[in-house]
Amino acid sequence: MELTANDALNILREVMDPEVPVLDVVALGIVRGVEVVGDRATVRVTPTYSGCPAMRVIEREIEAALLRRGLREVTVQTVYSPPWTTDWLSDEAKERLRGYGIAPPGKVADTPLVALGPTVRAAVACPYCGSTETTLNSEFGATACKAIHVCQACRQPFEEFKAL
Repeated sequence: MELTANDALNILREVMDPEVPVLDVVALGIVRGVEVVGDRATVRVTPTYSGCPAMRVIEREIEAALLRRGLREVTVQTVYSPPWTTDWLSDEAKERLRGYGIAPPGKVADTPLVALGPTVRAAVACPYCGSTETTLNSEFGATACKAIHVCQACRQPFEEFKAL
């Protein structure tokens, strides 16, 4: 049985982001396209940001997942244009983040691009209790794409997936 591009895309829904394991690479929005010709596939991916340490792991996992399903050769191509944005996350992906305890990002257009002084940020809702009485604790969490907040209502610390 030959795999189609749609079959391959569905297989890639099983490849999880190692830094946010509640999101697969398709829901994350980094898979830009899949082509399958016979027993060979080409997968185009866009990094979430330049220098993302998880990209090499993700590329190896994409290759391994497709090879396990019978393809003989898999090529992963990195595509930089257009650059990835958190706006590519689906509503379902944002709900998965919230359920995992990470505040999902807002729209990129609502985020200041350049700060010449203190930046006023919109309140980030706590993924645990929904309160917007939260405080930014650190601009950087476990990874550069996340910030750390503390909820004043339930006292729970949580990460925010920053709008990029």
